[in-house]
Amino acid sequence: MNDALLQLTLMRFREFVREPEALFWVFVFPILLAAGLGLAFRNRPPEILKVAAVGPVLAKSLRQEKLLDVQELAMPAAGEALRLGKVALLAVPGTDGTVIYRYDDTSAEGRTARMLADRAIQRAAGRVDPVASSDSAVVEPGSRYIDFLIPGLLGMNLMGSGIWGVGFGIVDMRRRKLMKRLIATPMPRHYFLLSFLLSRLVMLVLEVGTLVAFSVLVFHVPMRGGWLDFAALCVLVSLAFTALGLLVASRVKTIEAASGLMNLVMIPMWIASGVFFSAQRFPDALQPVIKALPLTAAIDALRANMLQGAGLTQLGLEVAILSTWLIVGFTLAMKLFRWR
Repeated sequence: MNDALLQLTLMRFREFVREPEALFWVFVFPILLAAGLGLAFRNRPPEILKVAAVGPVLAKSLRQEKLLDVQELAMPAAGEALRLGKVALLAVPGTDGTVIYRYDDTSAEGRTARMLADRAIQRAAGRVDPVASSDSAVVEPGSRYIDFLIPGLLGMNLMGSGIWGVGFGIVDMRRRKLMKRLIATPMPRHYFLLSFLLSRLVMLVLEVGTLVAFSVLVFHVPMRGGWLDFAALCVLVSLAFTALGLLVASRVKTIEAASGLMNLVMIPMWIASGVFFSAQRFPDALQPVIKALPLTAAIDALRANMLQGAGLTQLGLEVAILSTWLIVGFTLAMKLFRWR
């Protein structure tokens, strides 16, 4: 019987290796995504903002601010430059020595340009800051966007391989009537489902190791938590999403229906669970629902472990949420599973 389980597990590996697309999406795509976003959102010097000024006096005052690239333009060329987005702000002299700032107050660049421009003009007019201050820049691993991103990509990858890898394989075998042939053999039925779990656990080492090694070596992403706690979290996350994959594929007969159900499950979590940006951006009324999602719990736990050094004992809520999805998912999948 153990040999039957081994052969079923090896069959899972052979099916995976024979699909170049699966190899790309599991191993190559996360690295390309991490590299692209890591380069796009790397730490850079402060951005120089382009502004326009009407008249030499305003232009001279604004040029005292090193973070502004000042163009002296006459009207209506200055207004045209602002309208076309060539400058973030237009400074126009008003009556009685006042200054009028024209900018888009919904734009972050416009608001920043307004603050810098007003500071430069006020200082040029003789304003002295009542309290002296200085800057002390602090840049260290753990506070960058790439450090925030990698745990999100890791959670997203575990979700995709767990749901797609397991769900698609089961539906494809059901469609080709391979399961009907397998259950006609002396194979215990639970061996069939257990082979998916065993293959996922083995692939987990390669899947997680590849992305983590790339992140640490190339971007110096910190790993402040214990490695055993990190490994246990990854196993729990993988099993929870494997359970969802089994549940989604428990009764579906066609690839098209399976794809639709899987996207219905995964896309809301891609958007809301904080893969690329904080889930706190969503309204407070949605936060309890978002916190209950398995991907949110997975990403929060991975970020806490990798960036803050949190152990499993400090992640009780996230572990409880993932365990609940694991138990409920497997229980429902076993009750609903259709072999034919």
